Amino acid sequence: MSQPLPQLPKPEFALTRAEVPPEVPSRIAVNLRDTGIPVGLIGYEYRLLSEPVYLGGIGERGLVVIATSGLFGRIGVEVASGRVVEVPTIESATASHVNRDLDSFSRCVEAVIARWPFYAVDDEERCDRVAEELRDLVSGIDETALVTNGFWETFCDDVQMGDYADWDE
Repeated sequence: MSQPLPQLPKPEFALTRAEVPPEVPSRIAVNLRDTGIPVGLIGYEYRLLSEPVYLGGIGERGLVVIATSGLFGRIGVEVASGRVVEVPTIESATASHVNRDLDSFSRCVEAVIARWPFYAVDDEERCDRVAEELRDLVSGIDETALVTNGFWETFCDDVQMGDYADWDE
């Protein structure tokens, strides 16, 4: 007898206002407190940290890390540009583009969560269709979001491969 597949919890969109440490530059701190940060996405692609962390060695003037991504990645706001970026590993000094700003990131997260559930298990045709819908949603909010091998493109690729099935559907 086979074991039941793991079930992803039903995601809900929520913003939280961040408690910001004093070393976080004021322009970014105000944005994190006033705009808020998405609490989560779906699965382990984005998991909010308990408190933002300022890293001075990444980017032109540093990075304010707000979340983890995957096993070793970090998601943060670039101090110089205000862009949301992903740093693939803890040791990495380079960042790849996620969204043009925190508001666009939040709106993309909200749209993707609103589209859940994506599909049932073993529905390859629907996987392709939903991945394209998500690409359209994300790029409709922020035309800069779908960079090659970037956060959103990788998420949509994972959806297309069937990684985000609603096991209970």
